[in-house]
Amino acid sequence: MSRRNILRGSIGTAMTAAFGGLSLTACGGGSDDGPANPVQDAVQETLLSFGAVAKTLADTVTVPAGYTATVVLATGDRLFSDVAEYKDDGTNDRYDRRSGDCHDGMEYFGLSATGAPDANSSDRCLLGMNHEYITPLFLHANGPTAGASRVASEVDIEVDAHGVAIAEFKKTGGKFGLVVDSTFNRRITGLSTIEISGPARGNAKLKTKFSTTGTQTRGTLNNCGTGKTPWGTLLTGEENWAGYFYRASGDAANRTTVLGNQANVALTRYGRGEGASRYNWETAGSEDKYARWNMTLDTTKAADGTEDYRFEINGQGYITEIDPYNATSTIKKRTALGRVAHESAAFSNPVVGKPLAVYMGDDSRGEYVYKFVSAANWVAADANPADRVATGDKYLDSGKFYVAKFNSDGTGNWVELSLNNDTVKNYATYTFADEGDVAIHTRLAADAVGATKMDRPEWCGTHPTTGEVYFTMTNNSNRRVSPSGSQQGIDAANPRAYTDIKGVSSSQQGNVNGHIVRIKETGGEPGATTFNWDVYLFGAESAASPSFVNLSSLTDDQDFSSPDGLVFSKSTGICWIQTDDGAYTDVTNCMMLAGIPGTVGDGGNVTLNYGAASVTTKMGKKPTESTLKRFLVGPSQCEITGLAESPDGKVLFINVQHPGEDTSNVADTTTYGSHWPGNSGYGAGGNVARPRSATVMITKNDGGRIGS
Repeated sequence: MSRRNILRGSIGTAMTAAFGGLSLTACGGGSDDGPANPVQDAVQETLLSFGAVAKTLADTVTVPAGYTATVVLATGDRLFSDVAEYKDDGTNDRYDRRSGDCHDGMEYFGLSATGAPDANSSDRCLLGMNHEYITPLFLHANGPTAGASRVASEVDIEVDAHGVAIAEFKKTGGKFGLVVDSTFNRRITGLSTIEISGPARGNAKLKTKFSTTGTQTRGTLNNCGTGKTPWGTLLTGEENWAGYFYRASGDAANRTTVLGNQANVALTRYGRGEGASRYNWETAGSEDKYARWNMTLDTTKAADGTEDYRFEINGQGYITEIDPYNATSTIKKRTALGRVAHESAAFSNPVVGKPLAVYMGDDSRGEYVYKFVSAANWVAADANPADRVATGDKYLDSGKFYVAKFNSDGTGNWVELSLNNDTVKNYATYTFADEGDVAIHTRLAADAVGATKMDRPEWCGTHPTTGEVYFTMTNNSNRRVSPSGSQQGIDAANPRAYTDIKGVSSSQQGNVNGHIVRIKETGGEPGATTFNWDVYLFGAESAASPSFVNLSSLTDDQDFSSPDGLVFSKSTGICWIQTDDGAYTDVTNCMMLAGIPGTVGDGGNVTLNYGAASVTTKMGKKPTESTLKRFLVGPSQCEITGLAESPDGKVLFINVQHPGEDTSNVADTTTYGSHWPGNSGYGAGGNVARPRSATVMITKNDGGRIGS
């Protein structure tokens, strides 16, 4: 395979493709405006002028010549000085005072010199960061203790290592560094008390022993993607939460007796059958904080669920809002945005007098793309409100919730999910009791209306000038030309199903490498109920079949697999694409690419003829050497995820998650799948360090903007 093309950028094509000749300016008084005219600022720059980074299996972060990558925060680093500094031996505790594990989605919140919110500050900031899950092998001295019952002290560490961190960073000598003991620093864990907000607040299916009124829950779990509201708060998506709860054998029969069979229909749809939990936290003791992980219905307790945790699982799976500027502020789960395996949440570009749209994906095979449209219209003064949480109430608790249908002709429809829709109201498989029930069981409502089953919709991002919305479809091993059972057939929006050979003989099926779909709302209206769509890029190996796999004609410096994170730079307009891959990892570690996309409809029709079936898709214009190239490759066995940039575009933060994730023996350092970031000189351990997830700061050596 030829993998040696060196791509060079062109200011003419790059700037025209990114901005269509228009300057990037604030629209409607948003609080995250960035520079007033970044295109004008970039006149002396050439976007994507860096030399493309080659694919590599090296256990380090590789960036282009002229750039520097510096670790600034890793798993176990202390946020407060009342806990000891991180040790490379698994003896660290009090993760409610440290950086959690598996750093994921991330947002930048500027601070003025006096500590006030300042969206344009590039010298002092708060990073709001997800800690998606854990790597128990490295969190404990000898890995998790074996046995039928978990050790309480180990479970406490694991629960606290989940959730979200708010951490202050301040620039000194041109480099950001963590501010230990900042009054802004905060850890939200799997045990933190959180309010339920929106249509499901107080719902009968949210009542538990902890919250008999169904208005609170504990913890935010498996936090993956993020979003930043126009009023300056953090949104965090709760993804693969179902497996955290234990459900004993016989529970299905008991639920049928007490609650009716529909309770089992709902649990099955969300993937929680009877059986063990992911980490067995419920076995750590009789204390309530451990008992809550056992969702088994106790037939001796009150039928409404207020004496056990039969409904505890319903408190997870939401977009959760956090005010990063107030370390004691109330945290709220916004149930109006549905309950699914949430990834990121991308807002429409705010326009005064128009509603706000929030776009989301449900990251499971064959799941859906969603949109929430606020009942309230955007008011410019709300960009800098006195009460950010109350502003969230205004825009995120009331509105219309939709799911997407992608039509074969490149059009699409947003279908409302509520009892106002007779198709939802009269669904034969599940009877919704009220609007709160629709919010809690979003997937069932989307099933009812026949939404388009997609290839694991993950992150989404809104183009800063066109307003078009991009969704990563990571992959789908269940996609088939001739489907059977639970598999999905090919369709226009998910047209590929093929066999890929990894290594010598490992066969992979379905849409192995994923793709990126983009939509354009009719009339550019956030509340539109119709849209146009196409596929921006198809992930593929450069040498793969151009007729069935490498439809975007990716070169050696552009090819990628399993797009996951996707964030647009507000400074340059670059579309940053991050991968979480298992298909191409015999050739390269996961990566991040820089793209300068065009617009929906700039390509044409492509027909894939499989013999047994054929499908025509809408494909965007193929990338060139000046509109797409690889910018970064991460260390061994990692995922590249999360992205935040300073408003001046000169500092980019990204996260490296779970390096060395395939390690199975903590006692033998020679078997570790990675030693990063210790092997790069960060923290304890050196070249034999335990691998740690970490946040990386990227700067350009000449002080320029990232990607130029």
